[in-house]
Amino acid sequence: MPIVDTVGQAEWAHDLAKDLLETDLPRRWAHTQGVAARAVSLAPILGEATDTLTAAAYLHDIGYAPRLVVTGFHPLDGARYLRDVHRADDTLCRLIAHHSCAVNEALERSLFDALTVEFDEEPPELARALTYCDMTTGPDGIHLDVTERLAEIHARYGPDHLVSRSITASTPCILAAIREVETALADVRQAGTG
Repeated sequence: MPIVDTVGQAEWAHDLAKDLLETDLPRRWAHTQGVAARAVSLAPILGEATDTLTAAAYLHDIGYAPRLVVTGFHPLDGARYLRDVHRADDTLCRLIAHHSCAVNEALERSLFDALTVEFDEEPPELARALTYCDMTTGPDGIHLDVTERLAEIHARYGPDHLVSRSITASTPCILAAIREVETALADVRQAGTG
């Protein structure tokens, strides 16, 4: 049985992410808070799953925390920490491990087997939603269009960096997730006005 049950995960996740990121990585913490705010905004399409998504949004980048870095691949380092130290919910660990099409960066880092053997694929609906939240939030927590976000990542890392290469490979997956979430949001809005 996980230490953290699925009810109230977001509050626990907020506190853990704040502890790990706020002081050492304040810009990453700002991004994280923006991603979590986007997650909360998806409640009309996610209902009860919003708490799990918000928890994943808070935790998706904890693997960057200096004290958690083992492989240098933040999705895997963060997911392992949640699983091994906090015995967190399996769904949450899978979402962190695979967030924003992380499998492509795992390939670049020769960590594909470690990622896919240790963590099954994430639930598709929540995975798309987390990708949407992450890829429409800039590094300072401000909402960005996905094309602006992708350009920002490429500019930050440079064209030859493995992160840029993995983002290029992930772009079709990212864009599909954004379209699906935006379509679901539009459908809910339209149903509300009909």
